[in-house]
Amino acid sequence: MLLSEKDLLKAEYMILMYSQGAFPMADENKKINWYLPEIRTIIPLENFNFPRSLRKFYCYSEFIYKIDTSIISVIRNCAKRETTWISDELIEAYKGLKKLGHLHSVEVFKDDGLVGGLYGVTYKGAFFGESMFSKVSQASKCALVHLILHLREKNFTLLDVQYQTEHLKMFGALEINFDDFRNRLLLSNSVETSF
Repeated sequence: MLLSEKDLLKAEYMILMYSQGAFPMADENKKINWYLPEIRTIIPLENFNFPRSLRKFYCYSEFIYKIDTSIISVIRNCAKRETTWISDELIEAYKGLKKLGHLHSVEVFKDDGLVGGLYGVTYKGAFFGESMFSKVSQASKCALVHLILHLREKNFTLLDVQYQTEHLKMFGALEINFDDFRNRLLLSNSVETSF
């Protein structure tokens, strides 16, 4: 039986797809497709790179970090770009994942305002990073550091960031083939943890 586009965005189906390594993106026509790239990018949690200058900034900045207090606001800020793959329909679908406890965010506040953050989807011991935003310098980088430290504390084993970028390289992001990614994903699926 073929599933309708609406069925493909039901939370139960979405988390099944994430657990297999796939992720959704809306194209320029707002049609949502699922992707399973042959090359995947991860940040190794056990030995990520924490640049010295960023470490100093992270420790002494006036940023306040929160988790899961403004998930949809973070997503909407991530979508505020000239071109975005985060459509309104996808945001509505994410709300279903939020209800099931699989959608999470790290938020960065300064002077009581949301100035940066990131969000992603969790399944067992894996965090599937989706997007990040920054309204002030260093906010998204600090959000990522906060996420990594949190995932380590909670015994997550996999941080998937989908595609390599210059921004992610500084944290030691690695491109790996899908077989390697699948093996790491299987290992993460055997981990019981909570965000």
